Formats: sequence, C-alpha cells, structure tokens
Amino acid sequence: MNDPLRLLDDAERGRLRSWPGGTWQEPALATLTHRRFSDPDWVFERKLDGARVIAGCDGDRPVLWSRNHKRVDAAYPEIIDALAAQGTDRFVLDGEMVAFEGDQTSFARLQKRIHLTDPRAARRTGVPVYYYVFDLIAFGGVDLTRLSLRTRKRLLRDCFDFTDPLRFSAHRTGNGEEFYREACRRGWEGLIAKRADQPYRSGRTRDWLKFKCVADQEFVIGGYTDPKGSRFGFGALLVGYYRESKLRYAGKVGTGYDERTLRELRDRLDELSRHGSPFADPVPERGAHWVEPELVAEIGFTEWTDDGKLRHPRFSGLRNDKRPQDVVREA
Repeated sequence: MNDPLRLLDDAERGRLRSWPGGTWQEPALATLTHRRFSDPDWVFERKLDGARVIAGCDGDRPVLWSRNHKRVDAAYPEIIDALAAQGTDRFVLDGEMVAFEGDQTSFARLQKRIHLTDPRAARRTGVPVYYYVFDLIAFGGVDLTRLSLRTRKRLLRDCFDFTDPLRFSAHRTGNGEEFYREACRRGWEGLIAKRADQPYRSGRTRDWLKFKCVADQEFVIGGYTDPKGSRFGFGALLVGYYRESKLRYAGKVGTGYDERTLRELRDRLDELSRHGSPFADPVPERGAHWVEPELVAEIGFTEWTDDGKLRHPRFSGLRNDKRPQDVVREA
C-alpha cells in the first residue's frame, strides 16, 4: 500500500490537514441540470442505479454508512471483507453500491440486499454486489478533502487494489455531451458531472451535476389504494414530495411490484396507518388509506404532466438512505 503524500507537490501538501478520526463524512450531492456541456475542467462519470455508501476504517474493522448516516455493514459483508484485505486501516471512501440485471445496474435487484441486517442472509440471497468507488476523502490519518477532485482520484487509484467486488468508477474528462449521448444509447441512468479542480464539499452544490437519461427520483409514500381483481396487498401507492414543509401530492404508482413486495410493503403500511391524509393537496382517490409519511420510494416515470403529476410512474424499490423531509421535486 502506497503513501499518498509522496505523489503530491508542495502546493498540494499545503492543503493537507490531519484527519480528526472516525469513519464518516457527510456526502457531496449532485444537482439536477438539463444543460449538457463539455468542459476540460469537468470530469464525467456514469450515473449508477444503486445506493450511496461511505466506507471508512479507523484502526479496526471497516464500516459502511448509508447517505443518511445509518450503518449498512450487514447488507454487504463481502465488501467489508474486500476493504479489510486492502492492507490499510485508516481511510474514508465515497462510492455507490450496485447490483446488476444483465449489464445494467438495478436498484430493484439491490432491494434484495439493501434492507438486510444479517450478513449470512445477505450472502444467501445470491445477488452479487459491487462497490464502485469514486472519491478518496481521507487516507492514512490525512484529510484529503481540500485537494482537487483530479488529485483525489489519482490518489484513489494508486492507494487501493480494485478487484471485484471493489471497482474504480471510471471517468472521462472534457467531452460531456458525447459521453451523455453514449450513456443514453447504452441504457444508462445518465452521467454525473464534477468540477475537476474543486475540493470535496459535503451537501448539495453545483460542483456536482446530474445529467439524466431517464426520469426518476425519490418520493414519500402517504397512502395507498385497495387492490382490485386477483391482486392482493394494495392497488397503488399514493406519493408526494415536500415543498415549503408541506407534502404535495404527485400521483399514484400502480406498477413495478412483485407478489413479495406487495405483501411485505402492505405489512409496513399497516403499521403506519393514520386517520386523515398527510398531503396538503386534495387526492382524488375514493376509499384511499392514509399512512404516516415515513417511507421513501424510488420511482421511475416518463415526465411530469402540466398539472404536476407523474406520467407512467413505476415503483423501483424502497430507500433507506434519505429522510422523507429531504425529498423535494428535482428541477
């Protein structure tokens, strides 16, 4: 394992600070944009359809954190093993946990792992997972967040051995428009564009931007309808997003469920039952059942309608890495 300091020039060394310890860093978040561009000062990465994970080690066994600072070690024990075998015991990484359906990353398939709390059960699912690492936040007791992204990526590639299930998240420099067209042709989610000369900044900024090929985002579940015909569990989820601290209704989602999801999700909905709608808007669904707005779902859709509803929405899975209050309409 190499010492990253030997790769830095004097100016870069001057930006280093001691890492205060710990295995967590609030992640940097990307802002959605519809402006595609090319720029030599930006790097472009594939947008993966998975779950954001911060991985860290501070002298003991590595640990994994979700985007909202929840331990997720048990769901991905093989990733813990791979990180422990790296030969270093002080680091913090940023990346995306994914599962594949064919050659496409699939959040729906990752659902079989994402909520598990028993490592043995996680291994028994038969769903392989991979940790795509795209940033190095700290290494060997040194805080690297003040270095440029370009430098952090160089250090990342030099300091870790990327063999499955650990993968280096490849990137291109400059030609974002061509890469975006290629991404959409290949059926990817889209791209993440990042300022190559900027430090690591936690929270949502315009240093990182999302180019989406497909429309999808998180929504809060506020209710459901009864099943019809031979279907059981529920008919459709009633979902929304927050604006000015109020839950706004975005429509109903009736597709994307298998029998197991219908059964298990109905059990969770029953536990959250409440009287009265949590939505600030009227919901035109007779006989709807209301729930406390605590569950967050990933929903794919084709577009927003003129009246602010989802067109052709489809359920992808539940998320455990985002607070309901943080779910807003992406624009």
